[in-house]
Amino acid sequence: MESKVNGQTKQHSLPVIDGPTNPIVTPLLTDLYQFTMAYAYWKAGKHQERAVFDLYFRKNPFGGEYTVFAGLEECIKFIANFKFTEDEINFLRQTLSASCEDGFYDYLQGIDCSDVEVYAIPEGTVVFPKIPLLRVEGPIAVVQLLETPCVNLINYASLVTTNAARHRFVAGKSKLLLEFGLRRAQGPDGGVSASKYSYIGGFDATSNVAAGKMFGIPLRGTHSHAFISSYMSLDEIIDKSLRRKDGSSNCEDFVSLVQTWLRKIQWSNSLRCIFGETNQSELAAFTSYALAFPENFLALVDTYDVMRSGIPNFCAVALALRDLGYKSYGIRLDSGDLAYLSCEARKFFQSIEKEFGVPDFGKMSITASNDLNEETLDALNKQGHEVDSYGIGTYLVTCYAQAALGVVFKLVEINNQPRIKLSEDVSKVSIPCKKRCFRLFGKEGYPLVDIMTGENEPSPKVGERILCRHPFQESKRAYVVPQHVEELLRCYWPGSSDKKRETLPPLREIRERCIKQLEQMRPDHMRRLNPTPYKVSVSAKLYDFIHFLWLNEAPVGELQ
Repeated sequence: MESKVNGQTKQHSLPVIDGPTNPIVTPLLTDLYQFTMAYAYWKAGKHQERAVFDLYFRKNPFGGEYTVFAGLEECIKFIANFKFTEDEINFLRQTLSASCEDGFYDYLQGIDCSDVEVYAIPEGTVVFPKIPLLRVEGPIAVVQLLETPCVNLINYASLVTTNAARHRFVAGKSKLLLEFGLRRAQGPDGGVSASKYSYIGGFDATSNVAAGKMFGIPLRGTHSHAFISSYMSLDEIIDKSLRRKDGSSNCEDFVSLVQTWLRKIQWSNSLRCIFGETNQSELAAFTSYALAFPENFLALVDTYDVMRSGIPNFCAVALALRDLGYKSYGIRLDSGDLAYLSCEARKFFQSIEKEFGVPDFGKMSITASNDLNEETLDALNKQGHEVDSYGIGTYLVTCYAQAALGVVFKLVEINNQPRIKLSEDVSKVSIPCKKRCFRLFGKEGYPLVDIMTGENEPSPKVGERILCRHPFQESKRAYVVPQHVEELLRCYWPGSSDKKRETLPPLREIRERCIKQLEQMRPDHMRRLNPTPYKVSVSAKLYDFIHFLWLNEAPVGELQ
């Protein structure tokens, strides 16, 4: 890429960034009207006019008062590698109107994002309506072609990250959250994306092996009911030997050791009346699985009967493993009254610890699954339970409580002239011009308000009294004296300009940022029921300009 500066040729090199995670994310992943508009711009000679677009949303999801921004990395990867292939150009020739001139396709084949600049809020940040998540500047035809892919890449990512953060908030910091949603997600990309963004939102691990490989997310999983049902009896176990963990000796008949422990449990003083004969095919399955994976043995205990079979069988296998130096992990409950069963299971484990003198057996981990959601977690908390970790799938990855975030991409300036989009619905009126965005913090360390200013206005300063105005409601205004000021938008794609580019952080750093941001918010903004709305404002100067432009652009009615 070359440009002329003071008559001298200056070489520009675009930053080298890997392509999008999903190879389907190409310049053709857009709506047809982006190409029809691009052609109309080109035909009119407007395609090189410098435009500024804001990408933002109008309302927080799930009835809450916050959103977590995600999807930025994938957007930047897409923009950095934006280029039409010859095959894509040929497809467009066949698809668009025959009236489209050949010169337009030559133009498309030559474009990239070297003249585009992207400013964004760091991924993993808690964000609010109307504040631009991305500001995209560049030739209007090119930026228009970026609209749909960027909206697509950010909409679901931010929605599922927010959903995950809400589940984490209800579950509490101490619980382990496992994302189990792949089989119920909307297609392969929905499944992989859900794993990535659930992890950013505060989940600890996923069952999705592909996501584990792609993003380095910790993997968790055990076995299904089918594994339990596949066994008929202990006679099916051919190799019964298991070496002690320290390698000092070999237990030749681990099955007999398990059976011995089961009899001890059956005749113990504290557990005698809880169960009788357990399901022997289940015991065979547990034993076989333990022989395959003696480290951190975890069993699904609800195939037949949790308290009368699953828990005793698990304990027998866990105690036999302990004799050989192995420590079992715990159980998973996938049906029934999870609060009651977790409490009963905990009592059973504690009785084993007390009766047989097994240290820490009462602390055995209990995992719950079975179509859990935010409301279920809240109900479990109110009932009282002994669950240590949750496996959450369908309601998390499908964002069942809300279908979409409603991200929009609006033109706010062209050729240095501010533009506004009006509507009878005030919430849909756009905020014009190129803006800077700041977060103002109070003396207790919490964010107080986000404020948008015109690009050339002076930055808010610590200790300075600032008038913050609601963009559309005249009476809503307040003075703020910030103790800390943070500018939100940073340059993540400078194109071929010399502007400093923010680096894309690794996934773990994005996750850490998200967790830190959520902890930084005032509790009343975060609560599930009737949260306090967070204030989003504009400067007094920008407020006056919005309303001046509004009156200037709105048609004047005439009464007859």
